[in-house]
Amino acid sequence: MKRIFTVEYWKDDGWFVGKLKEIPGVFSQGETLEELKDNISDAYRMMLETVAEPPRPGAKTFEFGVEM
Repeated sequence: MKRIFTVEYWKDDGWFVGKLKEIPGVFSQGETLEELKDNISDAYRMMLETVAEPPRPGAKTFEFGVEM
């Protein structure tokens, strides 16, 4: 499944630096825009692996909504 995100990017000391606007904390960089795309995709996948960790023994969960 392919998800579409918005990448906000800028140049910093010759590097393209970017972040996913929809996912706080997913940042990366690259020497080219194509490399930035590859690297930010990797950063997103790594974030998903971290989120997918099994729950701690005895931990409970709940769902709730946040008004925007």
